[in-house]
Amino acid sequence: MKTWVVRLVSLLVFNIAVLLMIGFLTPARVGWAALWAGIVLTAIVIWIKPLLSRWFGGMAARSADRRTRVGEKVAEFFVAFAIAFLVWIATVLLSGVSIGGWFWGWILPPVLLMIGWAIYDVIDDRVEAHAGALYDRATGTRAAAADATGPRPAVGDTRATAQGRKELRDGLTEEQRRMLDEL
Repeated sequence: MKTWVVRLVSLLVFNIAVLLMIGFLTPARVGWAALWAGIVLTAIVIWIKPLLSRWFGGMAARSADRRTRVGEKVAEFFVAFAIAFLVWIATVLLSGVSIGGWFWGWILPPVLLMIGWAIYDVIDDRVEAHAGALYDRATGTRAAAADATGPRPAVGDTRATAQGRKELRDGLTEEQRRMLDEL
């Protein structure tokens, strides 16, 4: 539960920032609708974007053997743009965002969404870790969880050494531990 709350809140804050950036860089009027549009965008990104990605990815995969590497990258870009375009249309239709012009309102915002998603993919682990720490501090559950995980690392241990000790204790890597926490 904590993982989903942290992921939703961090993605919501990031989406609101991206929407405000779109409102600043384009003639699209976001304004106070950014909060509702951020909620709509977050819901679409979490539940509908993966379905669209599978659908468009499956269509593109059927002809992947006939494309070169450059052709494959171009196809990946157009699939990502089509997904961002559909997400942008749904966000505009379901929120109070108003747009103007075909290029500034329909073409540029999906490109900015794609750039925002790429940035979020790079920093999402750090953002979610920081949001998780804030969540733990707010609920007071971190201290009890730290005591339950076992002994504290020795003085002078590096982060890698501490992770190695954790892995020896339960046999799981950090990624496997995170995946189990998400279940």
